[in-house]
Amino acid sequence: MKIDGTRSHDRATEVVLAYYAAFNRGDWEGMLVLLSDDVAHDLNQGARETGRAAFAQFLQRMQASYREQLHDIVVLVSPDGSRAAAEYVVHGQYLASDAGLPEARGQKYVLPGGAFFELRDGRIQRVTNYYNLQDWIAQVS
Repeated sequence: MKIDGTRSHDRATEVVLAYYAAFNRGDWEGMLVLLSDDVAHDLNQGARETGRAAFAQFLQRMQASYREQLHDIVVLVSPDGSRAAAEYVVHGQYLASDAGLPEARGQKYVLPGGAFFELRDGRIQRVTNYYNLQDWIAQVS
C-alpha cells in the first residue's frame, strides 16, 4: 500500500512511523516535534508523565542507560486516524545502571514490545508502551 497522505489513517501512520524512525536515529528533537505539548506518556509498569518537557527528560534518562534500535515495526491505525498501535522488537544494550533495576554491564537484550497511541491534530497526544519487564530483567541479570 502506498501512503498518499490524503486519508486520516495514512497521516497517522506516517506520524507513528516518523516517531520510530527518529527513535532509531537517536533524533530526540525529531521525536519531540511529533508530540503535542501536553502529551501523556505511560511508562511500562510505571506512572504517567505529562508534557513534552517530561518526555524530553525521559529520553535523556533512556540515552544515559540504554542503546536501542526497534526492528520489525508494524503499525495499525483506526480509520479516523485518532488511535494507533505498534508492535516491534527491541534490540538493545544496557549501558549504565538504571534506578531499581539490575546492574548494567553492557548486557545485550532482544525483547518484543508494543505501544498504543492517541493522535490529535497531526501529533501524538498519548503514547503507552508495553514490554515484558520480567523477560528484560532475566536477560540482563
